Amino acid sequence: MDDLKAAQESGAILEGVVLRCDTQHNLHVSLGGYTGIISRDQAVLPSINGSDREIAVLSRVGKPVCFTVSSIRSDEKGAPVVRLSRRQAQERAMAYLLEALKPGMVIDAAITHMENFGAFVDIGCGIVSLLPIENISISRITHPAERFRSGQRIRAVISSVDRENKRFQLTHKELLGTWMENASRYHSGETVRGIVRGVKSYGIFVELQPNLSGLADLKEGFSPGECVSVFIKSLQPERMKIKLQIIEKLPPFLPQLSYQITDGQIALWRYSPPGFQRDLIETDFTASL
Repeated sequence: MDDLKAAQESGAILEGVVLRCDTQHNLHVSLGGYTGIISRDQAVLPSINGSDREIAVLSRVGKPVCFTVSSIRSDEKGAPVVRLSRRQAQERAMAYLLEALKPGMVIDAAITHMENFGAFVDIGCGIVSLLPIENISISRITHPAERFRSGQRIRAVISSVDRENKRFQLTHKELLGTWMENASRYHSGETVRGIVRGVKSYGIFVELQPNLSGLADLKEGFSPGECVSVFIKSLQPERMKIKLQIIEKLPPFLPQLSYQITDGQIALWRYSPPGFQRDLIETDFTASL
């Protein structure tokens, strides 16, 4: 209780797990021997309205939330009643993020949930931003669940900041390495595992790493999402191509994320290798400043 009183006086932001949401949509939070209450009006930012607001409250049960301690009183029996505010913690976090974050900055984040069009990511105190599916990796996927799982801690890059509407957009592929950084792990003549990402009339695209794919000769009986072993026939940096031959199907596996960039701020990221003869693949974060 002394720690909770100190947190109230200092305005410290704490974290606890929501135990339940009562019939009035108040959240009850575990405080290590005590239970705190976040009233419905203090559970989410006022900018979240309608059904989205109800979902935002209900979906916190069983999950950690950040909050400040608003008041500590005693009920008629002398038991402590601790009132908390998630909204105040989020307002402070939002003010800080709007001031501090700039395009190109690498941040820590956590996956909250996923849709076909992208992953929603907590960038601090429950402030959620969108990571569009096309920004997750160079190799195309049909759903973010092919890369992430809910609750997973990841790194991301600030793609844009909309200060007027208090929104952030993220990208992720720039952290997973350039073509050369990924291709340097492989050599002609090796047999490695991969994931089928596309089947075309001219061949089958197989992902070797989230930011690296090759083209295998067309072979019947293979579908996107299947795991396979492949023989590497050749690597051609000047054309940014890897020629493969599929050997057989393998048991399913989730590709591991390997970050080539883990902190700092990116100005210009170029995926294409030196000497590449076609249109460059790059991201210029200075254009958003």
